[in-house]
Amino acid sequence: MKKKLLYIINPISGTPRKNNIFEIISQYTDTDLFDFEIIKTQRAGHAFNLAQNAVSANYDVVVAVGGDGTLNEVGKALVGSNTLMGIIPKGSGNGLARFLKTPFITKKAVKIINSLNYRLMDTVKINECFYLNVAGIGFDAHIAHLFSKSERRGFKIYAKLVLQEFRKYQGQNYQLKIDGRELKLNNVFMLSFANSSQFGNNAHIAPLAEIDDGLIDLCILKKFPDFRSPDIIFKLYSRRLIKSKFYKIHKAKKVELFANSDLLGHVDGEPLNFGNKLLIEVVPKSLKVINSIQK
Repeated sequence: MKKKLLYIINPISGTPRKNNIFEIISQYTDTDLFDFEIIKTQRAGHAFNLAQNAVSANYDVVVAVGGDGTLNEVGKALVGSNTLMGIIPKGSGNGLARFLKTPFITKKAVKIINSLNYRLMDTVKINECFYLNVAGIGFDAHIAHLFSKSERRGFKIYAKLVLQEFRKYQGQNYQLKIDGRELKLNNVFMLSFANSSQFGNNAHIAPLAEIDDGLIDLCILKKFPDFRSPDIIFKLYSRRLIKSKFYKIHKAKKVELFANSDLLGHVDGEPLNFGNKLLIEVVPKSLKVINSIQK
């Protein structure tokens, strides 16, 4: 009996490079192995609903075709199920896909899906939401909220916002518990809760992160002087941020954070208002993701 496969395509993720994607998917999907269908999302949250329905209908594989936001919607619907998640990266940053070394050429990504090789990865629960890659508060969350309102997408628009907002942004103070141990942080520029190593576009906020170690990498980047920016950016993109005196990392199973006002944050790049409290917990090896590198 053939396996059931669903491709979920987000037509507005990333930049418009999805020409002929239906034809490429149809040409390279192994039809001896799969009965497959392709559906485009129509609104925010639609990918989650489609993936949830696929799990209920006992689909063997659901493939997210889009960026980290699309992967988030599909992945959180598959958490704890036997349905495998496949990835065809078509977003702006593609952080998780890059971490997993998923090919960016569609036909190569489809061929990996045909192999059905998979690994178990952790997911993370933040309040009542799940995420796969990175969540955070601070400057990156501020940019995520601005980027979501932009009519144009892509790395250039994101980078422009970063340059515009950097000097305006003030360091924040936070009170946390890390596996029950209290910690006070002052003048924080960015606070990231990383499952994989990077935001996307090879910006490695958590160079030591692994997606199957049962731990969150809590990454603290303090506010730094303007003249240090080139060095911080270089270290971010060369996996050397851990060598900066403005950066510190804690590994944890559970993180709690308290604030006096609402926390604007992001989950896999998508902006969210977390309220005044965060509870973050790892859900170990809870998602089966198709990957050329088996572990």
